[in-house]
Amino acid sequence: MTAFAALHHADTPLLLPNAWDHASAAALAAQGFAAVGTTSLGVAAAVGLPDGAAATRDATLNLALALGSGPFLLSVDAEGGFSDDPDQVAGVARELAAVGAAGINLEDGRPDGTLAPVELHAAKIAAVKSAVPGLFVNARTDTHWLGDGDDGDGMSDDGGDMHDTSRRLDAYQQAGADGVFVPGLSEPARITALLKTLDVPLNILYSPTGPTVPALADLGVRRISLGSLLYRRALGAAVETAALIRAGRSVEGPAPTYDEVQALVRPGSQRPDTLG
Repeated sequence: MTAFAALHHADTPLLLPNAWDHASAAALAAQGFAAVGTTSLGVAAAVGLPDGAAATRDATLNLALALGSGPFLLSVDAEGGFSDDPDQVAGVARELAAVGAAGINLEDGRPDGTLAPVELHAAKIAAVKSAVPGLFVNARTDTHWLGDGDDGDGMSDDGGDMHDTSRRLDAYQQAGADGVFVPGLSEPARITALLKTLDVPLNILYSPTGPTVPALADLGVRRISLGSLLYRRALGAAVETAALIRAGRSVEGPAPTYDEVQALVRPGSQRPDTLG
């Protein structure tokens, strides 16, 4: 078992914060987080590209290159693998592993609001595990995010179809997924029921309006992701700060100093005017 996989089987769940650049990842690691994920929304928004549209392959790989040698375990949100060709998805996984990534997140949601065929997503997972057996594959289903499950009596209170969710997750774990992820699922009874069908750790997306981290731990959730929440709050804080200053009002709350941010640079980095 890899060190990253072991974090999913520890006494407490893995609380995984998600970064969007080097500074955010380094700052989180400095707070004692042993593992850091990336957020596809933050990565995409930072370069002016849409999230979930397979448009950020290069930006994602470049960020992984910057973060892979950091003092933390790195899990990369790779959307749907940036391709519907399992071999190409496996190629992305090889590149991520080569720069130090310990895990990859692969989702079955598509830009048009539909879900990829179960067989296709399972084939992507199998291809990645065949190419890079040690890379932790977190297989995400967007049944609750998109509400695109099978019709029937299994519709959950939070918009997803539990029958379709269970069917998809079973196929993904059979294909070799090391963990499974159901963003949008937050109702405790539904989480408990789903856990009974799984042989691998369950990842839930934290929501400020959903169960607390201790409550999710008590249910048996093994990984809790923050997704794009940190990026969105940082963006909101920046806009709020500028608006307060413009209005002549005082700004409250902590902010890192210039020197503290400078201390987050990668080891061995130099300012351009010192090179050569």
